[in-house]
Amino acid sequence: MSGMADVALVLEGTYPYVAGGVSTWTHDLIRGLPEYTFHIVTLMPPDADLTMRYELPANVSAVTPVTLQRLARGHRRVRRQREFIASLREPIEALVDGGGMAALGQVIEAIAPRREALGQEVLLDSREAWNLLVSMYLARYAETSFLDYFWSWRALMGGLFSLIVAPLPRARVYHTVSTGYAGLYAARARLETGRPAIVTEHGIYTNERRIEIAMADWLFELPLVGLGIDRPALDLKDFWIAAFEGYSRACYEACDEVITLYEGNQAFQIADGADPAKLSVVPNGIDFPRFSAIERRRTERPPTIALIGRVVPIKDVKSYIRAVARLRESVPGLRALMMGPTEEDEEYYGDCQAMVEHLGLGDTFTFTGRVKLDEYLGDIDVVVLTSISEAQPLVLLEAGAAGIPSVATDVGSCSEILFGRSDEQPALGPAGAVVRLSDPEATAQAVARLLTDPEWYERCSRAIRERVRCYYQERDVMTAYGERYARYCALPERDWRASPAAEEVA
Repeated sequence: MSGMADVALVLEGTYPYVAGGVSTWTHDLIRGLPEYTFHIVTLMPPDADLTMRYELPANVSAVTPVTLQRLARGHRRVRRQREFIASLREPIEALVDGGGMAALGQVIEAIAPRREALGQEVLLDSREAWNLLVSMYLARYAETSFLDYFWSWRALMGGLFSLIVAPLPRARVYHTVSTGYAGLYAARARLETGRPAIVTEHGIYTNERRIEIAMADWLFELPLVGLGIDRPALDLKDFWIAAFEGYSRACYEACDEVITLYEGNQAFQIADGADPAKLSVVPNGIDFPRFSAIERRRTERPPTIALIGRVVPIKDVKSYIRAVARLRESVPGLRALMMGPTEEDEEYYGDCQAMVEHLGLGDTFTFTGRVKLDEYLGDIDVVVLTSISEAQPLVLLEAGAAGIPSVATDVGSCSEILFGRSDEQPALGPAGAVVRLSDPEATAQAVARLLTDPEWYERCSRAIRERVRCYYQERDVMTAYGERYARYCALPERDWRASPAAEEVA
């Protein structure tokens, strides 16, 4: 373990092992603040590819990968094991039932004295752990499938325990870039070290997990009985959702400041337990001089559109493909690009390839894989975003700096980027269109208007370039975080239990 860093950045499934999105934001933040040292803690799933996708800046002092849901074997027994495991039941039940920092603190206090000895043998595979699982099942989920509960419990507890026994680097401030598991790790750091913690939410983690859990075909809801409106019992989707709500609440309570990229997220944060007095907004920013200098090549090539992002379900690439099929009928010679990594969900990528072939788009649609964006933007007329969940997409800002308007779904801050904030003075006007989720027809119509109406296109192009110049520059983001790091690094260590917030929770 290295010496104390200024900032421990806590990430989940991203930098430096996954390219794009939050990873790009993280890399730019580190490079933009060379006066601070960073220790990167990245939580990754079992068997993840830990190949570095970035050349680490010189001010990264260390990288600590933490494998979620995988524990060392540990000792076969620990002293007073029955009493120890039994003592975990009440705080764990509170934590995974939407509880917060107090419950997490009790779990940590029980585990910490035995941390070096604990692993899968005691925490997951022992008879006492089995008894804990069964008692929690009978207390609240006895009407669900025990087998499904068993694997859900193992997954959730494996994630929780792996975070609590993982290495904890020393830092002056802990900065997590989401709630969820990363937020839980930062809350643990706040409890154990007394150092400040902050969270920056790009998207609302609990909302994204609610969507995934609602769509999961491996979690089955209880059948409806009769015609009553009351649900007879909890099901396993409730179990998962409540757990992530509890993790987010613990993070919000632990953090000195809860940052998001746009005001629309704050209502969700408050609903999930964040203190309104802690909330602040720091928008994304991009290198405006770099992207605004890209030369647009708009002659002697076909009209070109692009979706720039990972080929994964949350980007709803299939709606983009369907929109291209409709758009090709009204825009002769159309060229459609899907620009981004394809390896994250190979099954979904295969489905998208099959759809392109089925719709006869082989001569129109291209999967480029990962590319250097600067080399492509000069040949793109419109950026399309069909995501079902986003925060503040950098791609709309990067393309916008180059004068490229966009058509985006009504998610995250897309409407704010394309139409302007309520306090925009002077009002710059629209910079494209916002459409409903999973609406290929509306997407195609909005893109067609931009490609076939030169006056409308130029109006949108001017608006987005000026909006990015005024409100979304990277230098402003670096200033905002540099000031925060200076303030929090200078704070003394504090016992969370002595704070007013802890007294209220207790």
